[in-house]
Amino acid sequence: MTYFKHILNRKNKGTPQSQPMPGTPMVPNSAGGFAFELNDWNKLERWLVLGAEGGSYYASERKLTLENAQAVLRCVQADGLRTVQRIVEISEAGRAPKNEPAIFALAVAMAHGDALTRKAAAEALPKVCRIGTHLFHFAEYVNAMRGWGRGLRRAVAHWYTQSSAQEIAFQAVKYQQRDGWSHRDMLRLAHPVAPTDEHNLVFHWITKGWNEVGEQPHPIKAAQTIWAFERAKTATKADVLALIKDYKLPREALPTQWLTDPDIWEQMLPHMGLTALLRNLGNLSKIGLLSDEHRDIVTIVADAITSKDGLKRARIHPIALLTALITYQQGHGTRGSGTWSPVRKIVDALDAAFYTSFGNVEPTGKRIMLALDISGSMSMGAVAGVMGLTPRIASAAMALVTAATERDWQCMGFATEFTKLDISPRQRLDDAVKAVSALPMGGTDCALPMYWALDHKAKFDTFIVYTDSETWAGKRGHPVQALREYREKMGINAKLIVVGMVSNSFTIADPNDAGMLDVVGFDSAVPQVMGDFIRA
Repeated sequence: MTYFKHILNRKNKGTPQSQPMPGTPMVPNSAGGFAFELNDWNKLERWLVLGAEGGSYYASERKLTLENAQAVLRCVQADGLRTVQRIVEISEAGRAPKNEPAIFALAVAMAHGDALTRKAAAEALPKVCRIGTHLFHFAEYVNAMRGWGRGLRRAVAHWYTQSSAQEIAFQAVKYQQRDGWSHRDMLRLAHPVAPTDEHNLVFHWITKGWNEVGEQPHPIKAAQTIWAFERAKTATKADVLALIKDYKLPREALPTQWLTDPDIWEQMLPHMGLTALLRNLGNLSKIGLLSDEHRDIVTIVADAITSKDGLKRARIHPIALLTALITYQQGHGTRGSGTWSPVRKIVDALDAAFYTSFGNVEPTGKRIMLALDISGSMSMGAVAGVMGLTPRIASAAMALVTAATERDWQCMGFATEFTKLDISPRQRLDDAVKAVSALPMGGTDCALPMYWALDHKAKFDTFIVYTDSETWAGKRGHPVQALREYREKMGINAKLIVVGMVSNSFTIADPNDAGMLDVVGFDSAVPQVMGDFIRA
């Protein structure tokens, strides 16, 4: 009868989270509790979106990286073509905050896949490694895993020959070197056959340089960017301004002495990429270009930041906008001693662009509980390696996207107690983030949202829980048990969406329950996926 009481009796619905639920494949999480383990394909997706930079509260960056690398390898060995396809899909769509995890996974496929997988990885190289920096990262990763055989050399050679000579010239002056690699290194390893005379000229400059740089622009258009780059090294300010205007020289192509000059930056603005613009908002304010005295420039920059088409075309991820907002609003960078006075119109533009970057999200019309894990483990680590962007802060920002879309929702925070969060999408995003950051911490009980709703007879169609799934402190039962009890007693076939905020192997969602969904935090496609699941 004792065994019956503790395991089989339906009246005893809860199992302490420090123990596995009987009859389930639960595994120990890193906090001493038990959770469900993600399958390798879900681990791959979390890795591609979140990476493992900064680690987590319970696991070091090295441990998370090794665990995820092994999962990537297992996916490559199980179905290499599917793995490469998934890498390309997430990378090309700009769904991840950073492209480095996709580059690493592609290098694993290139190094450890079978012949068909290596061929697919080679063909995918220009799709995933779209700029020179990406290519250098790939070279560093793959160089540590294998030698430079014919297939790899051919893939890198194709990267240089599949683009126009003019584009390769631009890549060469903007992305000159990274990770100890340069374009010169890559060309000498790959030995690409130049498809045109223009390519041959550009390749020659990259590998050997030019003996002379004349005062007149180079007669071949593809080489004019290189000519302008070389001329800028010794040009006067007036000449540099003209070179920027005529040849669209990027910041990286200019000598450092010009990078504090407002006139130089103003000349670069019309053709500056949106990613570069976001990274340099502080610099633009520091030199006085973004200020009340230059309202026309402020308007130009704000319009660029909020352009829906521009955000999509530049693959600007929501996390890049959140990072830019947090950094710009605080008036100083995370490195260095430079300070600036934030311009309200720019802050407003960043706030608006954050919501725009998730695309068109249709309201579901359902009753939704937004439950944010504010426990101690959510306050450590960095989402996608962004300094200061903890899972706790990032979850608040993501919750506001749903709150801005839906009409019937309630937002709560939980650790070992439940706390009403007085945040609203009508607030400034940075103000909401500050409110969540100031809340007290504690242990983790991910069953609290469902038990609280049950105890208060609160009616919800869906619970959305933002967490690292390191739950351990609940004695009343596991989240799965709490949801099932809620369904039974409230007569509502409620759903559970678990938004994983850390690239670990755990989830509180039962993979065998069709009413539970595990998604990756800060995947830009997630709000739409969640909406479709809630409506289904």
